[in-house]
Amino acid sequence: MSKLRLPGFLKKLYSCEHMVKDSMIVGEIPTTRDVYKRTMNMAMPATTETMLVGLMGMVDTIMVGTISAAAIAAVGITNQPRFIVMSVVIALNVGVTAIIARRKGEKNMQTAHSTLKQALILSLAISLLLSFAAFVFARPLLTLAGAGYDIIDDSVMFFRTTMLSVPLASLGMTIIAAQRGAGNTRISMKVNLTANIIKVMFNFLLIGGHLGFPALGIRGAAIATIIGFAVSFLMSVYSVIGRNSELSILSFKGWKFDNQTLRGFAKVGGGALTEQLVMRFGFFMFAIVVASLGTMALTTHHISMNIVMLSFGFAEGLGIASSALVGQSLGAKRPDMAIVYGKVCQRIGFTISAVMSVVFIFGRRGLVGMFTSEEEIIATGSYLVLILAVITFAQISQLIISGALRGAGDAKYVAMVALLTIGILRPGLAWVFAFPLDMGLIGVWFAFLIDQAIRLLLNYTRFARAKWIHIRL
Repeated sequence: MSKLRLPGFLKKLYSCEHMVKDSMIVGEIPTTRDVYKRTMNMAMPATTETMLVGLMGMVDTIMVGTISAAAIAAVGITNQPRFIVMSVVIALNVGVTAIIARRKGEKNMQTAHSTLKQALILSLAISLLLSFAAFVFARPLLTLAGAGYDIIDDSVMFFRTTMLSVPLASLGMTIIAAQRGAGNTRISMKVNLTANIIKVMFNFLLIGGHLGFPALGIRGAAIATIIGFAVSFLMSVYSVIGRNSELSILSFKGWKFDNQTLRGFAKVGGGALTEQLVMRFGFFMFAIVVASLGTMALTTHHISMNIVMLSFGFAEGLGIASSALVGQSLGAKRPDMAIVYGKVCQRIGFTISAVMSVVFIFGRRGLVGMFTSEEEIIATGSYLVLILAVITFAQISQLIISGALRGAGDAKYVAMVALLTIGILRPGLAWVFAFPLDMGLIGVWFAFLIDQAIRLLLNYTRFARAKWIHIRL
């Protein structure tokens, strides 16, 4: 197959032959066309999944917005407390993806099966404990998050109801993380898209009361969330019990914990847990700053963050592909290809960023207007989306590079960067810009922009030095 031909500087930017130093090449580098084809085969299902799930999340918020603007704030303010509860399982799943990708590259699927089984036991135990604690302490947690007297009761009700689904959600997420590590991103896409479509359907039926169903408002949205997670769990389990499943949990062997797997979880998952805790603390403090600006600002912020999910969806999908391709390449003793795949994912992300930026600039009022008809929210939200048009370049690239580093097992460094940028800089600058400098919500989003830019600089510098290729799992 002939090489992909690109003009001038674009060839240097996008061609694989320019992405790795000659001294680091350990085997034949496939053609640029073949590398991009494999990357897109891996990335497209994951990117389609995360983008459409993000769109489903937007539809979810629009449906909640039919109740009232305050309902958007009541539901939205539960996001960070919920992610705090899920942070330990999310961190575990980073380790699951990295380890299974490495075993897939080594062609050692028996150990990959055992890794998944042990991860499921840990995921269930962790999720049961944390969801119970969150249910009990829901009111003080949401009060700390900044829920005012006008939304606190609805927030607590929504949060407690959705906590009932956390164990099922956690088990499903762990299976999906394993499938992604094995390169089975199409399974993940089918599961999450189906679950989210069903969630939106039940939102329609239960929020406003249609086709004979009761009108339950915010409680209906919470019940729809539970149903969505239940569907995701059932489909995930089905993907690992079929006769032709690449990953399987049917055998009685492999359920017992072994030291090598636990060390792998601790090595990657420990760093990822630090990152998750730092991120959730930073996001939590960031949310408190926003909430202190009032319910109107909080509503505007949550609407704008839903629009962020459009670019985040592309970034997360490419980050998933980057993590799996890097891990598999290192497992196959091809560090040169790990570098190439990481850079190819980033180049694709950069191209998508340019397109998204144009959409945000020219479609900003229409995007915000989908959620509300209140002119004050539309006007302020439009400014935030303009800032997002710049943020998207840094956000997409840094998430892809972070995924590559995690796939290599370098989660501790990613955690250190998160500590500096998300844990300290973002909430600190948000407060300074919002209050002493009196920039309000616009200032908060400038802090968001600075956080993303610094994270990209630090993570890409780490990736470029390529010390991560020597990490063993």
